[in-house]
Amino acid sequence: MHWETFLDTPPAEADPDKARVVIIPVPYDGTTSYRTGARYGPAAIIRASWHLEDYELELDRDVSLVGIHTAPAIVPDAGGPEHVVEQVRRTTLGWAERGKLVAVLGGEHTIAIGAVKALRETHPDLSVLYLDAHADLQDRYMGTRWGHASVARRIGEMCPVVEVGVRSMSLEESSFIRESNLSVHLWPDAERSLQTLAERILENLTPLVYVSVDLDVLDPSIMAAVGTPEPDGMSWGEVTALLAAIARQRKIVGFDLTELSPGEGPEACAFAAAKLAYKIIGYATAP
Repeated sequence: MHWETFLDTPPAEADPDKARVVIIPVPYDGTTSYRTGARYGPAAIIRASWHLEDYELELDRDVSLVGIHTAPAIVPDAGGPEHVVEQVRRTTLGWAERGKLVAVLGGEHTIAIGAVKALRETHPDLSVLYLDAHADLQDRYMGTRWGHASVARRIGEMCPVVEVGVRSMSLEESSFIRESNLSVHLWPDAERSLQTLAERILENLTPLVYVSVDLDVLDPSIMAAVGTPEPDGMSWGEVTALLAAIARQRKIVGFDLTELSPGEGPEACAFAAAKLAYKIIGYATAP
């Protein structure tokens, strides 16, 4: 018997009042423009998490002891992406107001807009670390301002955002970055070490940080199961080392993990996504 919860934790052992972390699954991919299937990502990540070891070797502790509660999945509003963004905002806000570290599992990257909206209400000085292969700075794409190609643009209208891992954008986005003086770190970044990159990123982050991860930031050799793969991406070690470095200097108050499309790659991709979620929880709750 499985409980359909992160780590397969029995509900009696994941009391939401005592848990420090709340997982919010959002099975939505309504604005996907290439390979569909991200709606199945949250369930695949949760199922893969059943096979994680609770003891996290890198951190030398059982991260699950902080308490991880899995909330019911959000049923996406059929009215369109703006409605889904509002659903995510309301749900995230409810947990954030209770002092929880909120972990939103997508689904497509659009859900990040709602989560950031909520955390901006509880943390007005919030900034966002945005890991993605794509700039996501289109003002409008395929008829909507609330789709996956506009996520960083909408977030940047709310709070500072630092993009890392970018290796694909339109000419218009490139112009917007220069005109707006945005903090966008292209990849590969051969000119500086990971430590130097982390220092540059930290210069543009406030003390309280929300981490938004599109799994296509990883190289397709590691993460093939995404809707819009891009070659020459970040390695597993580069992503985790960067997140660990940021967490040592800033307080992570929430994060999302998006764009896993499990049908587009091997089962190992879902497991990697689950392990990355668990590592971020570990980094964010370190003593």
